[in-house]
Amino acid sequence: MAKVLIYAMNYSPEIAGVGRYTGEIGEHLAVAGHEVIVVTTPPHYPGWKLQGPYEPYRWTTERQGGQTIIRCPLHLREKMGGLWRLIAPLSFAINSAPVVIWQILVKRPDVLLCIEPTLLGAPAALAAARWVGATRVLHVQDLEIDASFAVGHLSRLGKLKFLALAFERACLKRFDKVITISRKMADRLVAKGVEEERVEIVRNWVDIDRIRPLEAPSPYRRELGLAETDRVVLYSGNVGAKQGFDTVIAAAERLADRPEIQFIIAGEGPAKAKLQARAKTLPNLRFLPFQPYARLSSFLGLADVHILPQSADAADLVLPSKLGGMLASGKPIVATAAQGTELAEFLAGAVVPPEDGDALAAAIAAALEPGGEDAAVAQKARLRLAGLLSRSDGLGVFERVATAGRREALAPPDLAVASDSRERVR
Repeated sequence: MAKVLIYAMNYSPEIAGVGRYTGEIGEHLAVAGHEVIVVTTPPHYPGWKLQGPYEPYRWTTERQGGQTIIRCPLHLREKMGGLWRLIAPLSFAINSAPVVIWQILVKRPDVLLCIEPTLLGAPAALAAARWVGATRVLHVQDLEIDASFAVGHLSRLGKLKFLALAFERACLKRFDKVITISRKMADRLVAKGVEEERVEIVRNWVDIDRIRPLEAPSPYRRELGLAETDRVVLYSGNVGAKQGFDTVIAAAERLADRPEIQFIIAGEGPAKAKLQARAKTLPNLRFLPFQPYARLSSFLGLADVHILPQSADAADLVLPSKLGGMLASGKPIVATAAQGTELAEFLAGAVVPPEDGDALAAAIAAALEPGGEDAAVAQKARLRLAGLLSRSDGLGVFERVATAGRREALAPPDLAVASDSRERVR
């Protein structure tokens, strides 16, 4: 069995986004018998608010599911836009650097698994891992530098972009293997100087044993006081800048004359308060907090149609992790994405241009029309796509990386992938 050190800003018990997937990787490896050490922060995502009984400025160690988890301070504030989107991960990098160096030098892991975001702490971890001969693996969940400038977090710091991209290139070339979640992101990584043979795609997975089509109306309909004739347009996930919610508000405004169409946005994030203020006069839109993961299948089954909004600039920088659950629910999906993007190519459902409220409203209305046999065929297609996002296959890649052993034991063929790996769904 191997020793694996996971270095990540987001981790379990976060129930959304990167933290959930990284937590599942750590739990899977621990259950398989590997020794897993995690250096991370207190749970804070989504919303950038500390969750649970954690204190913001303490280093703590806990045991969770056979893992040793060391949590390092992360500096947060209520409004996390602009420069603070840089300061927060930088604070984690500074506060965790002595910890990750010490853990690597003392524990001598076989594998260092870094998660992006964030890369800011990578240099210290890479140097220590090289010293002990550990295999250095990067899991790119988000091209954070590209995304930060694309959605405006750091757009006013244009002079910083050149330095940030140079820092990114220097880090990327020092990893033995780079795993990412989409073909378009893999292409960007190759363009940034990562050799193609070092890149592998592992799409964010979905547990199709837990999330599946409902055989009866969702209990949420009664709990939320919805009428039998109401049709639900549902979004469940992070509420942030990348999601392009202005288009959703515009669509809700255009459909306000159809009171049976009810929009529900469930989640947390830095854009939520502003959206609530803007939408307070809309009778057909309501906001909910994140629902318990144990009830996720019932909640996703509430939808008559799911919406998957993405800002135009971020469409190919991330492949939304929430897509798997939407597909597994079997319900129709309407996304905002440009033709030719990975989301548009992969998705079984209507795709409309980003930032076009009229088009989104029209697509939602069309998706809510009775479908007959065509609807059943479309549902089967969505479920087939959900089956491609296999949880066991995705976690199996990280198991293979862990069992490959230390860096000096890896011959080049072990790190190579088939020439068409960037086309495969893992």
